[in-house]
Amino acid sequence: MAAQNDLPDIQIDPKGLYREDVFTDRRAGSIRRLTPVTAGGDTDPSRPVLFSGQTQLLTPAGVLPLGFEIEALTLEEALRKFPDGVKVALEQAIDEARELRREAASRIVVPEVGSGVGPGPGAGGGGKIKFP
Repeated sequence: MAAQNDLPDIQIDPKGLYREDVFTDRRAGSIRRLTPVTAGGDTDPSRPVLFSGQTQLLTPAGVLPLGFEIEALTLEEALRKFPDGVKVALEQAIDEARELRREAASRIVVPEVGSGVGPGPGAGGGGKIKFP
């Protein structure tokens, strides 16, 4: 168990607070609106409101969660941009999967020394001469 002084000192930044609102149609996905607020809970007009979208797609491999930022000033604008955000996030996920597949296919498998893989039965490798 970690000693008390080994624990990280985690503090919330009072100048970086946001109020979170989630809007969903319970079918296609949800839009999250982060409204900047002061430490007193009042809206902070000096910082922009942030929007993000979330949805899930059913694939042969299972459910694929997608999350993406939406550049918008209002909820109505975020709703209009949601479908394009899904398309971009899906394209990025497909590209990442292709890159992972390419990396996996290009790995060279090298057997460990003494693993028994090599010429002859029971070959231990290492090039040592063995006398009967």
